[in-house]
Amino acid sequence: MVTVIDGKQAAASVISAVTEAAESLERAGGAKPGLAVVIVGNDPASHAYVSSKSRMAKQCGFNSIQHTLPEETTQEALQSLVDTLNADPAIHGILVQLPLPRHLDQEPVIQSILPEKDVDGLNIANAGKIATGDLTTGMISCTPAGSMLLVKRIHGEDLSWLNAVVIGRSNLFGKPMGLLLLAANATVTMAHSKTKDLAAVCRNADILVAAVGRPEMVKADWVKPGATVIDVGINRVPAPEKGEGKTRLVGDVAFDEASEVAAAITPVPGGVGPMTIAMLMANTVIAAHRAAGLPAPKF
Repeated sequence: MVTVIDGKQAAASVISAVTEAAESLERAGGAKPGLAVVIVGNDPASHAYVSSKSRMAKQCGFNSIQHTLPEETTQEALQSLVDTLNADPAIHGILVQLPLPRHLDQEPVIQSILPEKDVDGLNIANAGKIATGDLTTGMISCTPAGSMLLVKRIHGEDLSWLNAVVIGRSNLFGKPMGLLLLAANATVTMAHSKTKDLAAVCRNADILVAAVGRPEMVKADWVKPGATVIDVGINRVPAPEKGEGKTRLVGDVAFDEASEVAAAITPVPGGVGPMTIAMLMANTVIAAHRAAGLPAPKF
């Protein structure tokens, strides 16, 4: 029987630990963790994400601040806001919701966030720490961090003797995920659209992580029997069985058939997704502890 990895349950345990850490920080004389989320424009999906992040921050006992800027916001105005948040000692985490409207250049904005407040883990200083094996003093990108937590729930902290394959090489997920697996002693293959005989490469994986953005691309015959499959994809596809014009969410893995081969697999939705917001909260409370000069909690 396959184990369907419950991301909601894992995320709830992280949120519980984050809430406790925030309370203990205040008892120790530290400040209430402060998270500032910046959203520009009118994208409905982005607004939904931001609302859920703000709600979760309040649930954790944080000082949650949302800056909603109009679509026509200039690069200079957005940069000025980030600079102001960087200088505010009550703000421990800054998140600029992506994507930004097309007329804005997101990279200089993201890189201008102070590394110690970069709770999304996208600053090159934080990416560099992961690349050099420093997982204790920087900020780890939320989705890879959450995915690793799910992997370790199945395999433990030490992944020695295990082969891991990551499909996808993005800076946002693929590269940091590969580095985190490597840091846990897995033997890691980074695969992508240019990989020769991708299915054969995947069949060698004890841990297979799919993050390519192609609906149900990974089929059962890509999966090694007994493997752990982490599906990071979120794709909306037509669902005529629900009615005309209806859609449903699927991952990058064909869940029904892959679950007949794998020993453990994440569903979509309800797998990696909830972990991303949970690890954002974890990064914020870690940043608040560091700002207070106190040992940061581990999750």
